[in-house]
Amino acid sequence: MAGLRPTSSSSSFTSKLLLMLTVLPLTLAAFAFVLQWRGGLTDPTTRWGPDRKEFPGMESSGPARPSASDCVDLLGRTRSPSFPYYRDWKFRYGSDLRPKLCITTSTSAGLEQTLPWIFYHKVIGVSTFFLFVEGKAATPNVSKVLESIPGVKVIYRTRELEEQQARSRIWNETWLASFFYKPCNYELFVKQSLNMEMAIIMAREAGMDWIIHLDTDELLHPAGAREYSVRQLLADVPRNVDMVIFPNYESSVERDDIKEPFSEVSMFKKNFDHLPKETYFGNYKEATRGNPNYFLTYGNGKSAARIQDHLRPNGAHRWHNYMKTPNEIKLDEAAVLHYTYPKFSDLTSRRARCGCKPTKEDVKRCFMLEFDRA
Repeated sequence: MAGLRPTSSSSSFTSKLLLMLTVLPLTLAAFAFVLQWRGGLTDPTTRWGPDRKEFPGMESSGPARPSASDCVDLLGRTRSPSFPYYRDWKFRYGSDLRPKLCITTSTSAGLEQTLPWIFYHKVIGVSTFFLFVEGKAATPNVSKVLESIPGVKVIYRTRELEEQQARSRIWNETWLASFFYKPCNYELFVKQSLNMEMAIIMAREAGMDWIIHLDTDELLHPAGAREYSVRQLLADVPRNVDMVIFPNYESSVERDDIKEPFSEVSMFKKNFDHLPKETYFGNYKEATRGNPNYFLTYGNGKSAARIQDHLRPNGAHRWHNYMKTPNEIKLDEAAVLHYTYPKFSDLTSRRARCGCKPTKEDVKRCFMLEFDRA
């Protein structure tokens, strides 16, 4: 019987084990409570909610140490979301830094495209965004998030807006009249021009110095600035210059499974303004790959205009002035990166948005560009 009795050493070990099993869960629970009480835990469902004041990616946690997998993400060899939101970056939204640049756009894109687009341009020095929204961009779940971002003004295409624009100056001008009452791309061109005219007024009221019209599949690339900053780039422009031309580069997509174009697409065809003539003509056939033009879409770049009296839009790519011929310069290094049809869904959504029949007559009536028609 004496041999069945537990020894003092085994009894002591059992007591310690029971004590550890009791204390450990209590310690973990207390630690979780402290983290939550101090705001250390964030509910993922509220990260982009309308009550959230921080811009996505600006949470105040410490900067993460880059790993090898991060590099792989940026090169686009992963299926997981990889846009590089930088943590702990603070933007002086109400600052007096000059010059102040605003972007205006007409968009129907969702948050997966618009948020990275806004964030990137904030990083390089854009202070204000005038978003004229329709479609998906105007739905409550998307527009509430956009409205919560400092520096972003959301304008909805309401009946009141259309009536106001119908009384605008360019509505009655001959240069735009030839695009009226036509479907699809022509209708979009008219809306963009009318929105740009309205954005000029809004930019003046907001104290902006420069304005540029960009689509949400385009990124400004301020190469040539002492810092990677479009504000710095425009600060170096002489005062007598009214307009700055950013030649466009067009993406060359190498894969058919692109998920996030801004972080996965890295190869572009340079604009001929930035190429030696022998390089441009010597590689023309290889660069076009059987297409009728060097670029699938446009090739005349985008322009930033200095906010001043009598400014008006001149199509989606240029600005003009009622009282003078603007003095413009073309940048030698800076460009607009155009992510042209990186996903097959970009093509199908463009077709579906127009609702045109697949006949030569209807396609010609709907689309301006030969590639879109094809």
